[in-house]
Amino acid sequence: MKGQPAKTAFDLDGYERRVREGPCFVCALVAGHPDYRHHDVYEDDDTIAFLARNPTLLGHCLVAPKQHIECWVRDMRQHDFLRFQGIVYAVATALAAALPTERMYSLSLGSQQGNAHLHWHLAPLPPGVPYHQQQFHALMAENGVLPTDEEAQAALARDIRRHLST
Repeated sequence: MKGQPAKTAFDLDGYERRVREGPCFVCALVAGHPDYRHHDVYEDDDTIAFLARNPTLLGHCLVAPKQHIECWVRDMRQHDFLRFQGIVYAVATALAAALPTERMYSLSLGSQQGNAHLHWHLAPLPPGVPYHQQQFHALMAENGVLPTDEEAQAALARDIRRHLST
C-alpha cells in the first residue's frame, strides 16, 4: 500500500484461538496484564484508546469503554454512547492530524464468540491507495498486517496524543 511499509502474513488461527480462549483483551489491557501491552493514545476514567496490536493501516487505533460492555445498543445509555462517540471523534481527528489521511475508517467489530468487549476501530487510509486496496480490503488482517516496531509505535502514539484535544 502506498506510503505504508510492506504488510506481513497474519496468523489468523493463532489470533482466533487467543480471542476465543483467552481473556477479554480490553479487560486484560485495562488490568495491566503483561501479555496485553499497548501504546495508549487516550485514557480517562471510562475510556481507553490505543494503537492496534496488528494494524492493517498505519495509525490503526481501537477505542473502548473500560467497563466490559458488549453491546452499545443494549448496554449503554444514549448519553454515555454520545460521550463515547465524542472521544472516538476526538481520537480520529488527532489521527488525521498526525498522519496523511484520505479517509478515516470507523467501525465497531467483535462478536459474542470472540472480542466481545465493545470497541471501535479507527484506521486512517493514506492518500493514493489504489481503489481495489481500499475499504474492507485495507482493513482485513487476512490481507496482511503492518510490522510493528516498539519505538516507532511509541513515537506515533506520542504524536497522536499531541494532536488530541477532547
